[in-house]
Amino acid sequence: MNLDTLWNACLTGNRKAQFQLYQTLSGRMFSVCLRYAQNESEAEEILQAGFIKVFTKGQLFDNKGSLEGWIRKIMVNTAIELHRNKSRHYFEPLTQDYPMADSRSGSDENLRYKDLLAMITALPLGYRTVFNLYVIEGYSHKEISAMLSISESNSKSQLSRARQWLKEKLMKIENIGL
Repeated sequence: MNLDTLWNACLTGNRKAQFQLYQTLSGRMFSVCLRYAQNESEAEEILQAGFIKVFTKGQLFDNKGSLEGWIRKIMVNTAIELHRNKSRHYFEPLTQDYPMADSRSGSDENLRYKDLLAMITALPLGYRTVFNLYVIEGYSHKEISAMLSISESNSKSQLSRARQWLKEKLMKIENIGL
């Protein structure tokens, strides 16, 4: 069954179709959620809440883009809402040292995707959110500022600090010889 047929069945409230759509897209959407979450448990919470929105607000999808893209956007917005509801701050000082997950990989000395993902996940929440929205999702600073209720300059500052933070961590790794 193709995605369009599956989606049409979901719109009629077909639970089996909803489960099948979830099974089809949950892995990719979990990866999106993980980029915004503090840990896997929070990513699962975002994923579940996001799919609830997908199925309850399905009539809002206007077929002008891809279904997967629309669902991805819902996951990102759900992650942002979760962080707003938890009253976290989107600014954290650059001077504070944050622990980074140790993701060394045996004999392979090259930085791998998992290592980079671990570094991005270790970014402070504000930095990580803006970094993901700008670099990975492709939003502009104007769009990010509207989503997060911050100024464009704050968005630019957060991105700059995220890049600096990542650069410092990469330099530490190079100096250690990992």
